[in-house]
Amino acid sequence: MGGVAARRPVVLVAAVVLILEAFGIVLLNWILSIVVDRQRMSLAGLDPGAMTAGAWAGGVVFGLYLLFCAGVLVRTGVRDRAPGGFGRIVLISCAVVHAVVAAFAVGLVGWVAFLAMMVVLGLVVLALVAYGEGRPAAGTVEP
Repeated sequence: MGGVAARRPVVLVAAVVLILEAFGIVLLNWILSIVVDRQRMSLAGLDPGAMTAGAWAGGVVFGLYLLFCAGVLVRTGVRDRAPGGFGRIVLISCAVVHAVVAAFAVGLVGWVAFLAMMVVLGLVVLALVAYGEGRPAAGTVEP
């Protein structure tokens, strides 16, 4: 019974964390695009303007993906019902993305970044597990 009461706050906290992460990713890619543009960096002869636009576009796309995942979590928390099939697939893909990013982060950035990604991964997985498949909404009786 205690786990049922904690479902909604965990899901809403996970949504807030994903929203903050989305803005952080967009900010990081914006800064990266500025650095690439000002230093006129090139990768294998690629135009620096294309790399600047690519960094910016990649950050925006990934940020929108994280905002969409957060929207699924907010909807789940507000309705206090498990996400549908598409929503579960989106959250599972979000968990997988965080696991892969954490694996890269430990080698490129360090253990603190790995720990941060693991916390987000844990929140998303906990949201998926707390609202198991076919679990009835709060206040309803199982058949």
